[in-house]
Amino acid sequence: MKTKITLLLSIAFLINLKAQEMKFEGAKALEIRQKTTCNTLEEGKPVYGMWEGRIYSRVQGEKDRHLFNIVGINVRQCDCVDDPVRGKGFRSVGREIMMYLDPVTNEIIDKWKNPWTGETVDVIHVANDPVNMRGYVYEKDEEGNVTAKTSFRKYGDVAVTSYEVPLFYNNPLSGDYQKYIGGTYHAMEIFNTYYKAEELTNSKIKNLSQSNISWQRMSQWLPWMKMGSRPGWIIANATGESILEKSEVWPRIQKILDERYPLYNTPPVIDDKRPNETSWTVFKKYLANKKKEEESKKE
Repeated sequence: MKTKITLLLSIAFLINLKAQEMKFEGAKALEIRQKTTCNTLEEGKPVYGMWEGRIYSRVQGEKDRHLFNIVGINVRQCDCVDDPVRGKGFRSVGREIMMYLDPVTNEIIDKWKNPWTGETVDVIHVANDPVNMRGYVYEKDEEGNVTAKTSFRKYGDVAVTSYEVPLFYNNPLSGDYQKYIGGTYHAMEIFNTYYKAEELTNSKIKNLSQSNISWQRMSQWLPWMKMGSRPGWIIANATGESILEKSEVWPRIQKILDERYPLYNTPPVIDDKRPNETSWTVFKKYLANKKKEEESKKE
């Protein structure tokens, strides 16, 4: 009997810990989605999303290696529209950097000795411009039907959004025969973001004072590591925050922006139509430029 009572109490305790699932549709859903993306309902107001963490290797049959520390920032702003049929909508435009750091000294590294191949390679830091939403998110579809939906888990006063992004697409570095030999990029990103529930749901509150993120990424080797077809993965784990005040950008990131990437102090123009960049497309351009430099030296 005592065991049954203990079990029942344990079950009740677990039930009480379960989050309250909050679901929204229509205008309220769109408003919440804009806040979680832009940190604000104000058009054209820059938001600075920053993170820091670590990257590990995962190879079957060997211990995981702590390869790098990382630190990064995404600078974005949102464009707001009002369509006579689809209602309100928004789209974000941004650019981002992420630096690879020595796992011991925590200093930026521009050269890296590959522990598997023994080769020293150039480190190609993430510098993607732009990183934009591909299209506007609207309250309704083209026929005027309400389609905007969103949800979050509520733990007391904290709202938590959680989603996974499986990535599987043709590798930009692959050739014409990739469907025969492979050549796809396979990864997954996991985002968990934390807000004050009242700020997220109260329409009178235009700006979020708190937006914290937990980000994980499992992917194939980075192209500049020159790992070829060697089996293995890299796992990134980071945490951070998004803010609306430029003066609150972390000092180390601000130093990197000023000294290396001054363009990334501000987001792209609000009507930016350029195709997005990724680590793969940037590396492809790096290889093309390097080839041109080598050819010019021969002339």
